[in-house]
Amino acid sequence: MFVDLPLDQLHAYRPALAEPEGFDTFWERTLAEARTTDLDAVFTPYEAGLGRVHTDDVEFAGFGGHRIRGWLLAPRDAAGPLPCVVQYVGYNGGRGLPHNWLLWPSVGYAVLVMDTRGQGWSQQTPGATADPAGGTGPEAPGMMTKGILSPDDYYYRRLYTDAVRAVAAARAHPLVDPERIVVSGGSQGGGMALAAAGLVPDLTAALVDVPFMTHIRRALEITDADPYGELARFCAGQRHLTDQVLTTLDHFDGLNFAARAQAPALFSTALRDEITPTSCGFAAYHHYAGEKELKVWPFNGHEGGGTHQQAEQITFLRRLLG
Repeated sequence: MFVDLPLDQLHAYRPALAEPEGFDTFWERTLAEARTTDLDAVFTPYEAGLGRVHTDDVEFAGFGGHRIRGWLLAPRDAAGPLPCVVQYVGYNGGRGLPHNWLLWPSVGYAVLVMDTRGQGWSQQTPGATADPAGGTGPEAPGMMTKGILSPDDYYYRRLYTDAVRAVAAARAHPLVDPERIVVSGGSQGGGMALAAAGLVPDLTAALVDVPFMTHIRRALEITDADPYGELARFCAGQRHLTDQVLTTLDHFDGLNFAARAQAPALFSTALRDEITPTSCGFAAYHHYAGEKELKVWPFNGHEGGGTHQQAEQITFLRRLLG
């Protein structure tokens, strides 16, 4: 059984930020470059056999102008404009099939599910988006070390830019109220929601569950579980590159995004999580600059609160959105 710090220490755990010099400039430049390409969001009606839910097959231009796929679902015949949850998915996952994403249309909201470039080999949620950009150095199998020797080349620069562009795509849909946008995700998706909350200044809310890619330096010290294990195996072989790897990762650490986020947020963490150590989730929560709530699941692992956390999210968003 994996156990992190005792709960009383977790409630007080607020480590120093590992913020690289020029963090804000790096992301301002990255997003400015992305905006030079037309978003070109395309919504094509898709017959998913869901009688009460309208479904669109989505495409938009992400990082580098690369075409990113997704789904947009909304209650059929809704007059709009509707609040929209922009949903990011976990490591290995993709957009799946429309019927995987019926929660928020059932509540009365729209949901835009962003496919994850180069991933989507999960049996539960297969993907449909390639990653046209290659690496520029040695890599370990998986996504964690793609372009790891430079922040400009790193895989998560592309993915987090896609996440910001997904918010813009949601706002471009005629059924969506552009002033009521929520970002949401668990694990890798939670890290993406945290990044989006730090990079998009006018979100309505963020739902951040067991967020991966947060407090990365500590995670690498206390867990060997994948996906962090990919980084550990790389550094074991490329010992002389460890400092360079860590500097790159600092540009994508969720703690630095949390310190800049303002939207009200609902976090979750689990005390037996081997993949996102509990102290990393607590650190993100404590550094989050906006209004925030945290739900702790004492006997759960990386699955977190599951459907019980979804019930908490429904209550949280009802208070904000109606």
